Amino acid sequence: MIETCRAVTHLDALAALSASTRLSLWVMGVNDLAKEMRARITPNRAAFVSILSLAVCAARAHGVAIIDSVCNEFRDLDLFRAEALQGAQFGFDGKSLIHPAQIEPCNAVFSPSADEVGFARAVIAAFDLPENRGKGTISVEGKMAELLHLYEARRTVAMAELAANHTDNA
Repeated sequence: MIETCRAVTHLDALAALSASTRLSLWVMGVNDLAKEMRARITPNRAAFVSILSLAVCAARAHGVAIIDSVCNEFRDLDLFRAEALQGAQFGFDGKSLIHPAQIEPCNAVFSPSADEVGFARAVIAAFDLPENRGKGTISVEGKMAELLHLYEARRTVAMAELAANHTDNA
């Protein structure tokens, strides 16, 4: 867990340990971090925005998955959804849950939508066309798509298929 001021000041070095240890996942501990910082947890988590962003960057730089912290107001699903959306915007892989009522909104926020999956499939199909093979940039549905978008499209489709398989087997 990333939950201390000292950890925050060593994010890159801690994430780099993933190359020589079993480290593969971080969970943000905003409650403990707030205590150490003497900061207040507000609905927009203003005191932690830069830390959350830096933690995601350090995790991504070293291939570490990262989960956003819990939402303390577990009965307030609107606040939970807002925090989850903020976490998804930052690039978190998911959110810590402390109540069963949080499962559905969390899945809704962190799972790709039908539109996202549709566009991802269109990007993959467009790059697979013979006339686009080997190109670094193409147009898909009137939007520029680069190889980085192809990578993200494949990840989006894989996530959707994983979620569908999990739902089918539940």
